[in-house]
Amino acid sequence: MTPTDWLAVLAGTAAIAWVNWYFFLSKRPVATAAAGAGGAQEITITVQGGYEPAEVKVKRGIPVRLIFDRRETSSCSEEVVIPDFGIRKFLPAFQKTPVELTPEKAGAFDITCGMSMLHGKLIVEA
Repeated sequence: MTPTDWLAVLAGTAAIAWVNWYFFLSKRPVATAAAGAGGAQEITITVQGGYEPAEVKVKRGIPVRLIFDRRETSSCSEEVVIPDFGIRKFLPAFQKTPVELTPEKAGAFDITCGMSMLHGKLIVEA
């Protein structure tokens, strides 16, 4: 093999390692919802190629208001789904859309787009 071949193999291996680390091993920051209007826990989640923050911590038994701030027109991000709470809501482009729920049990619950390509977590603590 030529040096150019070795360089291509090394670059490809590095790219594969980075993708695996980014999607499977990297720790994403967990944001904690703060007390908002009316005593509800509230946090804004930016929707732009994913959810930021991707993981949100809330307390069990207290109403939660997740405000989805969609900053794109991608068809994938036009809907948010939180299956364990029976929520499926349309997110208009370049608008903030509140989603309200009251978690009654502790655990980690998925947040996805309508196509299940974007992923986040709602972490409910006791």
